[in-house]
Amino acid sequence: MSGWVDLHCHLLPGVDDGAKTLADSLEMARALIDLGFSTVAPSPHARPEYASAERVEARLGELRGALEREGLVLALGRNAENVLDDAFLRGLGTPAARMLGPGRYVLVELPYTTPVPPLLDILFRIRTKGVTPVLAHPERCLEFERKGRAAEAVRSGALLQLDVGALTGRYGGTAKKLARTWLEDGLYALGATDLHAPVGARDWVGRALTELRSRAGERAFERLMRDNPARLLAGEPLESEGD
Repeated sequence: MSGWVDLHCHLLPGVDDGAKTLADSLEMARALIDLGFSTVAPSPHARPEYASAERVEARLGELRGALEREGLVLALGRNAENVLDDAFLRGLGTPAARMLGPGRYVLVELPYTTPVPPLLDILFRIRTKGVTPVLAHPERCLEFERKGRAAEAVRSGALLQLDVGALTGRYGGTAKKLARTWLEDGLYALGATDLHAPVGARDWVGRALTELRSRAGERAFERLMRDNPARLLAGEPLESEGD
């Protein structure tokens, strides 16, 4: 049976605030493989201050080659972590858009410390482009501290991505509480690592996955860490989305 699928991971070397070198990337890859991952869609930040889409594509190819040379079996997909701003919205539906896999889904992040009052309108605008937004680590974003906001986003057609480290308190008490509550409420569509560096990766990601499995149960764990992310990467609908 195939392993876990990570759709939020800063694995590519020298393109953003993630892996700094190819050696970092390979060490991170080894950790992920050891933890049970078989597929990663590296999600570099799509911001002007970081690498262009062309450079990211080149680094993706370089990393694929390096993994093969090292005998590391880890499939890589295309992805990016987009900022939910006007430039991103204007780019949707154009060649400039940096999508997840074939393009039915897009990974986006909200500001950590700034509210986003027009969130539901923005989500509607994304959906009118025929794209489903995948909201990165909502438990770490101020907007979702508003009671009921996460559920509203899900009802508006967004998918929520759990940062698994939040379950063990890696991002503080508020994120931990929200993540555990929303997991229990069934609001998350998938989990991911948001791994940025190799230091301690086996330890903290391993503990987070153990916590997720303990809290969610084996069937939900597999849905969050393998089945749903695999479908998103393939551009397929989730079972709850219908045909």
